[in-house]
Amino acid sequence: MILRSLHILNFKNIAEADLQFADKLNCFIGLNGQGKTNLLDAIYYLSFTKSAFTALDSQSIAHDQPTALIQGDYLLRGENEQISCGLKRGQKKQMRRGKKDYKRLIDHIGLLPLVMVSPADQQLILDGSEARRKFIDGVISQYHRPYLEDLNRYGELLKQRNALLKQLGEADDSLSALRDAEPLLEVIELQMAPLDLRIFQERNRFLETFIPVFQEIYTAIAGTDAETVTLRYVSQLQNRDITDSLRSTRGRDIILGWTSQGIHKDELEMMLDGYPIKQVGSQGQQKTYLIALKLAQAIFLSSQQVHPILLLDDIFDKLDSERVERILQLASSDRFGQIFITDTDRQHLSSLIANAPSATLFTVHSGTITQQS
Repeated sequence: MILRSLHILNFKNIAEADLQFADKLNCFIGLNGQGKTNLLDAIYYLSFTKSAFTALDSQSIAHDQPTALIQGDYLLRGENEQISCGLKRGQKKQMRRGKKDYKRLIDHIGLLPLVMVSPADQQLILDGSEARRKFIDGVISQYHRPYLEDLNRYGELLKQRNALLKQLGEADDSLSALRDAEPLLEVIELQMAPLDLRIFQERNRFLETFIPVFQEIYTAIAGTDAETVTLRYVSQLQNRDITDSLRSTRGRDIILGWTSQGIHKDELEMMLDGYPIKQVGSQGQQKTYLIALKLAQAIFLSSQQVHPILLLDDIFDKLDSERVERILQLASSDRFGQIFITDTDRQHLSSLIANAPSATLFTVHSGTITQQS
């Protein structure tokens, strides 16, 4: 898959841009705060129908502007595809494939696989388990549509159960209210149980294949004498029946006001030499861990469908020169497809540009993007 061209209008600090891209490597050089990350975010938007960094669509529209537009022309499996996203303050965003609007945004996910590496990935190590579950779900959802459908349906049922639990907890006679609500709880839980099981099984299948790829890439970056890394999947479903668990914890869940059992409590432990990397990893080790995680994601997705677009945003900070060189060697290999990479100067990228079969260099200043000859 190749993004051939991109048109941007009023997206964050980019007032307007019409860009043509190389098939392999596209480099963006500029000081911090000039718009390099915003450009990558526009590409991310076309794959995931949302920003990688801002929760509200209106935050992606340039200040004092009513609308924004992103449009990309792709070559996908030998066919031309045009994808556009229109944003308007106070209105629902409009995603379009060719001349046809999407009725459901979920139907677009997975069409244009993409992996982004950025400083924001640090949240995978430092934040709670939700961030790590989102990582797993984000990878699987790009190649397995039924999983995404199950995940969304599970989320809807979980909200219904939590709302009912809260309502029961606020009742004057919670025990009497629980008896009256048990038939409805039973219906919700019977629908949740098979979704729980399928999501759990798919996460297991993914990690069994993914972990060896991740370990290989970490060693390739850190060196053959590097520490040992792994990922450990922890789920309540590993040792209990979810239907019985949901039924048996109703009383406690009413007190809590939320559902304490299910795949929404799963954890992905990130380990370095048998210990949580959050506790024992240096800044360089954590950075290497995260980059290896995302590069392995790109390689894994390539094995499932097509080469995903790879966005590398300011990835060289806190890494020694040897690790930087190994990352550049990896990125230039045929294991990866089209790459978009940002940096504050050209020094890191010179060898990568020289070795790429096709490469384009851009400078970014105050939202203006200029191709260099």
